[in-house]
Amino acid sequence: MATVTTSSPATLQSCKHASHGVVRYCSPLPWRRRSYSQVSTRATASSHGQPSATTGGRVEAPVGIAAEAGEEGDSIRRLQNGPDVRGVALEGEKGRPVDLTPLAVEVVAESFGEWLREELQRPEGEELRVSVGCDPRLSGARLSAALFAGLARAGCSVFDMGLATTPACFMSTILPRFNYDASIMMTASHLPYTRNGLKFFTKRGGLTSVDVEKICNRAAQKYVARKMGLGSRGTPPVVMRVDLMSAYSQHLRDIIKQRVAHPTHYDTPLKGFKVIVNAGNGCGGFFTWDVLEKLGADTTGSLHLEPDGMFPNQMPNPEDATAMSLTRDAVLAHGADLGVVFDTDVDRSGVVDDTGAAINGDRLIALMSAIVLDEHPGTMVVTDARASDGLTRFIASRGGHHCLYRVGYRNVIDKGVQLNNDGVETHLMMETTGHGALKENYFLDDGAYMVVKIVIEMVRMKLAGLEGGVGSLIMDLEEPAESVLLRMNILGEPKHAKQRGTMAVEAFKNYIQEDKLSGWVLDDCGDCSVGEGCLVDTNDHPIDVDAYMYRAKFYNENMRPLGMVHVRQSVHNPNIALNMQSYLPGGCKSMARDLHERFLLASGVNEFLDTREVEKFVK
Repeated sequence: MATVTTSSPATLQSCKHASHGVVRYCSPLPWRRRSYSQVSTRATASSHGQPSATTGGRVEAPVGIAAEAGEEGDSIRRLQNGPDVRGVALEGEKGRPVDLTPLAVEVVAESFGEWLREELQRPEGEELRVSVGCDPRLSGARLSAALFAGLARAGCSVFDMGLATTPACFMSTILPRFNYDASIMMTASHLPYTRNGLKFFTKRGGLTSVDVEKICNRAAQKYVARKMGLGSRGTPPVVMRVDLMSAYSQHLRDIIKQRVAHPTHYDTPLKGFKVIVNAGNGCGGFFTWDVLEKLGADTTGSLHLEPDGMFPNQMPNPEDATAMSLTRDAVLAHGADLGVVFDTDVDRSGVVDDTGAAINGDRLIALMSAIVLDEHPGTMVVTDARASDGLTRFIASRGGHHCLYRVGYRNVIDKGVQLNNDGVETHLMMETTGHGALKENYFLDDGAYMVVKIVIEMVRMKLAGLEGGVGSLIMDLEEPAESVLLRMNILGEPKHAKQRGTMAVEAFKNYIQEDKLSGWVLDDCGDCSVGEGCLVDTNDHPIDVDAYMYRAKFYNENMRPLGMVHVRQSVHNPNIALNMQSYLPGGCKSMARDLHERFLLASGVNEFLDTREVEKFVK
């Protein structure tokens, strides 16, 4: 049994329903307009499972089991999506069976706990404190029970934050009175309600793809062993319920109050401002009630604040046209100063200015660059290589430097960390999807913190008597004449998708280098020791490659640039993405037609890529 002590009453609500050795835990109620008591907890866990001389108290699969049952082990490895784990958790997707099962989650959680103990060099028996949060997906309660069980098997004390945000999970390792060793967020971000997944954090930040690969390899062995009936289920976990979101909200409020330092109403610096929040029925409603309104803002007209795991109104996604359109309409209808769109787990955001203009993608990066460069002149800004040449010129016009890097929020953030370690001042790292991290905020991609920065700027502009809203800061951003995204699904068995995706992307590079695609030139993208389409780091400590991608520019016969294409292997789904930007109307169709005829068909990659979306576009 675990021994539990608390500094506040009513912290432990284990809601046990024993059934065949499985313990289920009731998830905390979704946020409502209510007050929370502050909770501080501490626990000491006993050992779990059957002792083993070689595994420190845990039963492992015999050597070679994973190899003998390779397909079952590979089903766990395929759950890795870059630095996350994601899969299908509910029936309902055509052609996609459920693969993120309770057993899969349990063995991944147990493997994470073991990996964490090794990373922190904690001896067996010494407490490891791990917090867990989730979004409102319907599969959350069932999979959370498996997650708790897996962590307990690894000897971790488990702290359940209930409905939380991904950034709050990381902050639970930092904020006073919590200070956990690690945290796991159960979410599949903007993906359909049938999906779910896991994001992992330590005090250093999010795990890398290499870290998660190690965890999944270990989990694959455990999965095969459990399927063969080896190993006990261990002692049912004791889970402590804690309220982290109140402390996190207070943290955000304090930042706004301190940095605005309003001369007449310090504690309500947003008094007189109207802000619309569209949470998309995800986790972002707290920002309306516990941040904006408590600082004096009028949030009348806000949309889809109550959590609903079916996401009935729209996908919570700042890239979603419906989400941005609904928010625009609400901003204009209520005369708001700002509209905010969060994704499901609030690690991404987008905004709408007072004129109704959508600010996401390159526009959001430009806005954040303008704010950060005013605070840190000359800083480097890291983005993914889908960003436009116009954004590069915008950053340069403000005295900044632009490093374009590999797609993937973890890649972009890790590059920023690396540059800082190499002595290159880098304060902002952003993906065009809305993931954005700042050096001042632990290099954490936090959609709420991003909005906090924008809100502070909005108030400062008004106090300074400046005309126009935050959108006026990016009026001179040059944007492509056209932008198009096309996808080609990788055909065949899922286990071959990654290899075939790599083959297709590498074939594109080779065709250009072998002069089989005249007019196309590989773009080295940036000026910070990165070459070959942002794939190859030439410095002393290159970042591991999790998916292959190249960026190339297309020139006509007069060597006039028509646009660029970014070809990449998705880390989330078995497909190849073609991001195209044209400098001229009609340019995207010209580039797609040229690629279709002279590369997709000529190279033979169409034999394992479904090119119908490209063919439909060029007709």
